[in-house]
Amino acid sequence: MSIYRERVYRGTARATVLRTAGTRERRSHLTAPRVPTVGIDIGGTKVMAGVVDADGAILEKVRTETPDKSKSPKVVEDTIVDLVLDLSDRHDVHAVGIGAAGWVDADRNRVLFAPHLSWRNEPLRDRLASRLSVPVLVDNDANTAAWAEWRFGAGRGEDHLVMITLGTGIGGAILEDGQVKRGKYGVAGEFGHMQVVPGGHRCPCGNRGCWEQYSSGNALVREARELAAAESPVAYGIIDRVGGNISEITGPLITELARGGDAMCVELLQDIGQWLGVGIANLAAALDPSCFVIGGGVSAADDLLIGPARDAFRRHLTGRGYRPEARIVKAQLGPEAGMVGAADLARLVARRFRRANRRRVERYERYAQAGRG
Repeated sequence: MSIYRERVYRGTARATVLRTAGTRERRSHLTAPRVPTVGIDIGGTKVMAGVVDADGAILEKVRTETPDKSKSPKVVEDTIVDLVLDLSDRHDVHAVGIGAAGWVDADRNRVLFAPHLSWRNEPLRDRLASRLSVPVLVDNDANTAAWAEWRFGAGRGEDHLVMITLGTGIGGAILEDGQVKRGKYGVAGEFGHMQVVPGGHRCPCGNRGCWEQYSSGNALVREARELAAAESPVAYGIIDRVGGNISEITGPLITELARGGDAMCVELLQDIGQWLGVGIANLAAALDPSCFVIGGGVSAADDLLIGPARDAFRRHLTGRGYRPEARIVKAQLGPEAGMVGAADLARLVARRFRRANRRRVERYERYAQAGRG
């Protein structure tokens, strides 16, 4: 009897298979079945699902709005099931991967906490697997995005990679030797809540001075709105653009104006980029990766953001001038990275479904032969 089968019979099949896949990611992704799987990216405003092939290509994608967080967890689970069943009408789905915006436990079963959803210690994997009848893998969305960039995007060929996702807040993930480092309890990579300014801006997490209060989409918009509300002369351009409706100032608008040469918007992105570089220098001191991949919506500002980040990184890096410097690059896969990574990680457990299907076919053939005899 193989080690795989011994482990299955000693405990619950689903949990054992997922833990085994998690410890063998670097080797097994090369030999995982080349079958289509579904990846799902769950955020505070949207649920995006797509069928992804073994080369990371998206065969089909669907999306819908995320149900309001005041609704029960089952409402969100119903939305996920509906999207998967819709895709399975046109594709042979062998496994489903979920990238959730929240803390996922070390067994990748429960969403311990999701800030934009009403998930608290929610056994998402088991509930969805029982409804979909295929293997389900659950992970943090930054982990799935980092996996996708390592497999198919800006991080290809890197043995030690850190991903920073700049959106509403800051997410992150660590990959070392082809494995996602999730920590003892599964919640590693919450870089956005490193304290960079003692006693600084209050963060929704409850602390003050968190990194994401100075380098994120929220920080960018907050600074722009404060200048506009104060009727600062440097804010006249953006005030005119929104017709005086300060609440309509958004991150994409700031980026658009900065590309057009608006001095205030350029300066705000430089400020965000400089804080980004400070945080990356801290992470380099702790983790010493070879590459930082910058993703998330704010990264659309390109060198308006990443240029100042590189400058600040070199200025604050400990031991600068006497150590190799990590590369800082923009992510390549865009908003689909989390979905693609979730699907690819799910492929690692798809072999379980294929084996079960093969056994069912073999049983059917035996019964058919017995009936003819």
